Amino acid sequence: MSEAAPVIDVRDLTKSFGGKTVINNLSLRIMPGEIYGFLGPNGSGKTTFIRMLCGLLRPDSGSGVCLGFDILKQAEKIKPLVGYMAQRFSLYEDLSVRENLNFMARVYRLRNVRSQVAECIERMGMARFAGQLAGTLSGGWKQRLALAACLLHRPRLLLLDEPTAGVDPKARRDFWDDIYNLAAQGVTSLISTHYMDEAERCHRLAYLAYGNLLAAGTAEEVISASGLKTWSVSGDDVHLLTPQLKSLAGAEQVVPFGNTLHVSGHDPELLAASLRPLMNGKYHWRQIDANLEEVFISLMQQRGEQ
Repeated sequence: MSEAAPVIDVRDLTKSFGGKTVINNLSLRIMPGEIYGFLGPNGSGKTTFIRMLCGLLRPDSGSGVCLGFDILKQAEKIKPLVGYMAQRFSLYEDLSVRENLNFMARVYRLRNVRSQVAECIERMGMARFAGQLAGTLSGGWKQRLALAACLLHRPRLLLLDEPTAGVDPKARRDFWDDIYNLAAQGVTSLISTHYMDEAERCHRLAYLAYGNLLAAGTAEEVISASGLKTWSVSGDDVHLLTPQLKSLAGAEQVVPFGNTLHVSGHDPELLAASLRPLMNGKYHWRQIDANLEEVFISLMQQRGEQ
């Protein structure tokens, strides 16, 4: 049986604004039903890339296919098949939940608007808020309304730009439950996020910094490929060690995690030799796997130095 065609397959996309390169020769392939995490610091080009995929921006160079259509020549055919959720709540706050969805249904030129909207409200668990003004909803329910608007036309691809920013943990968990249910139905999601726990929920992820793709793969593959080695140290007043640890050869990062410190570097022998004089029984030391946050900070530091 032949392998399914990628939902997104772009090669060497480049985009500049005012002489500044925001996306630099970016290539990415995403398969059907994948939940793909897109990470990077503010200004790294994530939003620009997402907008190029759905035809809102035209790349300066490069090529690609989204949902079987050329992103340069057939952008108008891509748009009806995509659900796009912007960083900020972009629906009408002075309209009710139902009125917003009615409006979006007409934008998508859906048939049987009333029944489609009613079904969407029920499916998203928003029946008790149907007549409430969108502007009076909590952050979590605004997010759910925005997601409902994305799903009205039953898209095959979701492009979600920091969709859980500013919402509570319960709303975030509900959101991810929805995304996993959609993935099981074959809907593909590209999700930009700053949250490392969300990155770990994705099937695969990519890390973008300074417009360049620095890493891609599963969370385990990205961590393994980084070569970063980490020690954890705990004990009374362990935070007092921080200045000394930061001065050690081989210690590239020293980060507090609760009542422990994580010390990381790429040269395991040098790092271990530097730490050995401090392993005198006062503190508890153990080697652990690096986490995504440590890996991504390391990648960004390396790129910044270059």
